[in-house]
Parts: sequence; C-alpha cells; structure tokens
Amino acid sequence: MDSRKVGALIKSLRVGHGMTQLQLAEKLNVTDRAVSKWERGEGCPDITLISKISHVLGASAESLLNGSIDENKADGGNMKRVKFYVCPNCGNVITSTGDAEISCCGKKLQSLEANQIDEAHKLNVTYSDDEMYITFTHEMSKEHFISFIAYVALDKVFVQRLYPEQSQEILLPKMHGGKFYIYCNKHGMFVQE
Repeated sequence: MDSRKVGALIKSLRVGHGMTQLQLAEKLNVTDRAVSKWERGEGCPDITLISKISHVLGASAESLLNGSIDENKADGGNMKRVKFYVCPNCGNVITSTGDAEISCCGKKLQSLEANQIDEAHKLNVTYSDDEMYITFTHEMSKEHFISFIAYVALDKVFVQRLYPEQSQEILLPKMHGGKFYIYCNKHGMFVQE
C-alpha cells in the first residue's frame, strides 16, 4: 500500500461526502488525529478498518488498498451489455450494464459467460395476452437445478429466481425483442434467443 495514495483517496472521498475528519473518525471509532495522519500519507489505516472505511466512504476495499478508483466510462446502461453475477455462498443474483466491481459475502464476483443454449437447458415459451408461460424439462433437485431465468429486453431486465424442488414452469410479463438467460447451478449460464 502506498500511504500517500491511500491517504489522498481517503481525503478525496471524505470531502466528497461532505464530512470533516472528526465526523469520519467518529464513524470509524478512531481519533481525528488518526484520520489526519492517514490523509497526510504518514501511515495507513489498520487492515481491519478497510472494510468499514469502504462502507462509510462508498469505495471498494480493493480501490482503497490501491489508492485509486478506476472510473467506469459512461455507456448509457446499454442492455446489450448486461452482465450477470451469482454469489456462490448465498445465491444472490446481481446484474450490471457496464463494467462493475461486484462483491457479495466478502468475495469479489466475476461476471458469468453465456453459452449457446443446449437441449438440456432449453425453454419452451407460450405467449398469451399479457404473459409468457415458460416451461422446461431440466431437473430441479437440490443438487442440480435452474437458479434463475432472466429476460433481457431493449429497456429492461426481468429476473425470476428459482429454487430446488420448484415446479418446472414460470410466468413472466409479456415482452418482445429480447433474450432469455438461464443459469444452471452445475453447467453455468446459457442464452436463448
């Protein structure tokens, strides 16, 4: 860790949040002299404080340790670039429409790569007036199941979580011009046009 870079970043984030050194110190249960020392680059926060500083200042722990934040380029949230992340611990499903640093349960997550659909994961879709009735033949046991089905349209993402031993059918609002993303807990993610 470069103490000067870390200190400069902490100061920049603190000022950006409109906090004084004393206010930040109170939130972290340290003295304002400690915060001043960090910001002058005369020392770094204890590693046990990084997570708390990250939460209070709204920056990732990795950014704090590096002493810099890589800004994402504005891309207008293009749905064609949607990315899915699944936490291996809790099963949380997270989406982004651009580059993002995503973490859950203390682990940094990598975006899922979508494979072309195969017969084992294929969805059967029937349209009614205002719904899509979706069925599939994939097993839904505790060991092997579809974790979520998402529909990505031009201007929205709809994610339906699924659970082991659930029936092999769901209803989604009727939408057009999109793609289905299917996530299997053993084989990964698939895309179906």
